[in-house]
Amino acid sequence: MKEKQQGLWAILGANTIFGLNIPITKALMESWMTPIGYTVTRMFFGVFIFWVIASFLKREQVHKKDFPIILLGGLMGFVGTQFLFSKALQYTSPVIFSLLMALTPVVVLVLSSLFLKEKVSLRKIIGIAISISGAILIIVLSNTGNEIAGNQFLGILFSVLCVLCYAGYLVMTRKVSMTYQPVTIAKWMFLISALVAIPFSFSGLENQRIYSSEATVLAYAFLAFALLFSTTLAFFLMPYALKRLEASTVSIFMNLQPIIASIVAMLVGQDRFTWDKPLAVILVVVGVYLVTTQSKRKRKKMAYNKI
Repeated sequence: MKEKQQGLWAILGANTIFGLNIPITKALMESWMTPIGYTVTRMFFGVFIFWVIASFLKREQVHKKDFPIILLGGLMGFVGTQFLFSKALQYTSPVIFSLLMALTPVVVLVLSSLFLKEKVSLRKIIGIAISISGAILIIVLSNTGNEIAGNQFLGILFSVLCVLCYAGYLVMTRKVSMTYQPVTIAKWMFLISALVAIPFSFSGLENQRIYSSEATVLAYAFLAFALLFSTTLAFFLMPYALKRLEASTVSIFMNLQPIIASIVAMLVGQDRFTWDKPLAVILVVVGVYLVTTQSKRKRKKMAYNKI
């Protein structure tokens, strides 16, 4: 019971961090950083922090055959996803972005069925349909002013690309992630990402307002949160929770991210409350719940087989 409680606190903490990081990144994009500057900063910090942490742990040897997957994973999951994440928030609101990102488990299921030939049950098909209906509601009822609509379209496009990139990363690196410790995967993927980001660092970092005399304590606090909590702490909380909780419990808590991001964004004025947003949240969350959990009948059958 104590282990389970620790797992619950860990998964709650991780998803709270991820939810808060969306409006925080939006604030950084609005006033202090560009998407490329934000991405390069996170990549360089990731290399430093995870190689330092790895130096205190038992060294784990990575097989040569796994390096191509780690290379592609670093490009897709770290450089691609982080750049698209910040680029999307440059043009759209945290509410729209977080709701579209909540579709990641749905996209993972679709990609797994297409490329890994995994079976999709009727329950999951219904979940996919409900989630997609929520996403369509977000897109169709987004702002329609000419300039705003153009920005919304770009934001939605980058959000969708971010979802596809991250889902592809999860599917591609599934076996590798099960083979090695999280820190081993992180240190190599961040190193690869940082090497790719070096050519962009010269122009990407020098023009960042946050690195000038204009920066405020609040701006540094936002960046510190993104680096210390979202990039580092949450990375350890997730595997800690996965070892102590059922996958279905973890997936349910992941639905907190769009809810937290939406509430905070509206409270700080990054978005406004409209009738379609809570409806979209309900559709997406219910759909993702159906996709990521099993029916009681199937759970009982699996428990019986184990006995």
